[in-house]
Amino acid sequence: MRATRRPAEAAEASNAPLAGKNILTVIASAGRIGTNGGMKGRKPVVGVIGSAHLVEGKFRAQRVGERNLRAVAEAAGALPLVFAGSPDITDIGALLDTVDGILLTGARANVHPSLFGHDAHPSSEPYDHARDAMALALVEACVARGVPLFGICRGFQEMNVAYGGSLHPEIRDLPGRINHRAPRLPNGEFHPDVQVVFADRHDVRLTPGGVFAKLLGAECIRVNSLHGQGILEPGKRIVVEGVADDGTIEAIRVGEAPGFALGVQWHAEYDAQHNPVNRKLFEAFGAALAKHQQVR
Repeated sequence: MRATRRPAEAAEASNAPLAGKNILTVIASAGRIGTNGGMKGRKPVVGVIGSAHLVEGKFRAQRVGERNLRAVAEAAGALPLVFAGSPDITDIGALLDTVDGILLTGARANVHPSLFGHDAHPSSEPYDHARDAMALALVEACVARGVPLFGICRGFQEMNVAYGGSLHPEIRDLPGRINHRAPRLPNGEFHPDVQVVFADRHDVRLTPGGVFAKLLGAECIRVNSLHGQGILEPGKRIVVEGVADDGTIEAIRVGEAPGFALGVQWHAEYDAQHNPVNRKLFEAFGAALAKHQQVR
């Protein structure tokens, strides 16, 4: 009597066309790796930091918004590689030996106030202490080694704190500031329309002749706004190059950095494939990645 296949055997049978072929040959045919298995001509690799997340209140996880990954792949022309935002399991030296650049993304948690001499408040919980430790050390390591660094939202704030700057947990509470948080419905829930949430909300005036003005070909741009925390006092090496009409700092660079070291408060990963401002930033990041890859 003919034996009935078990599920695992059936799955193997479904891959029958691959039988007898070298797996590297199969992968190469998909255009993922050179047939010689070498690194020549490979895409630059970008390390994208993860953030702590508790799944179903039980399981610890690291997560990254897919828009960040797609912006790296589709606008910067690089391969995104997610790494854990925790110094316990991520060796910074080994990481920077592996990648051609680092993207510090936005995240739910605020940078802990104790890192810039302020008191924590329960309204800002939960925090992500592991990411704080990882990101602040990583910022300085990237700049010291000339590894291209791009900070977005929380990443922008981490760059400032890494160089001794401070943050305010609610920029909207400062005199004369607007509400920079994401749009919500009257009942307090997030607006369900993504295009509304990420729509351009305010102008940012760029320093004439500065790095951002040259990259973007403009001295005034419009950006989205989805943050509560923001820069209060710039760090000692932080050069402010973009400010909103209400005085909120929106674009920075690390002074005298040997490589690309820029940060923006807005979510530049949103529609980086088409949004002219965000696309140009990721394209510039991509160019810096390619240059660093060549000289490594």
